Amino acid sequence: MRHRKAGLKLNRTASHRKALMRNMVTSLFEHERIVTTQAKARSVRPFAEKLITLAKRGDLHSRRLALAVITKKSVTHKLFSEIKDRFIDRSGGYTSMVKLEPRRGDAAPMAVLQLIKPQEEAKKQKKTKKKGAAKKKADTKTAAKPAPKTQAQPPEEPPVVKETAPADPVVAQNETPESVEPVDGASETDKEEDKA
Repeated sequence: MRHRKAGLKLNRTASHRKALMRNMVTSLFEHERIVTTQAKARSVRPFAEKLITLAKRGDLHSRRLALAVITKKSVTHKLFSEIKDRFIDRSGGYTSMVKLEPRRGDAAPMAVLQLIKPQEEAKKQKKTKKKGAAKKKADTKTAAKPAPKTQAQPPEEPPVVKETAPADPVVAQNETPESVEPVDGASETDKEEDKA
């Protein structure tokens, strides 16, 4: 009977399963995110978190234990220099698993396993996004509305100019004033009033 045995078999032999875990952890630390099935991601996650905790200890014994698992020396160096510093203040929960759509070929449930970003970097990114969005919003508002005046001044009135009416055209004695043509600037209503 297989009672209280932790971990998934993943339809693999013990050696194949061990090689799979080593390769996936190496890829996770190298690329900082991997896309895999949900079952594999659930299996790799505690394995990766234990290695990050080893790196946080930082002594020679921890480095040798990590080298026994991780398949590339350069990835081990990255784990003990960059990744360790990122999680120095955190006591666990270094990875996150985000579920994706099922895989097209066999409809296997997929997931992204990734190292989480530290709080400071995440806050900086949010602030820059908010500032950028606020700038864009402000730019669209200023483009839509004219710039407001700094002081409310009454509109300037144009200077009053007294105009003198031109002298009436000379009307011959035989002609009546109705036959006189109105001035070029007169409107049609003025023309009708002149005729009446």
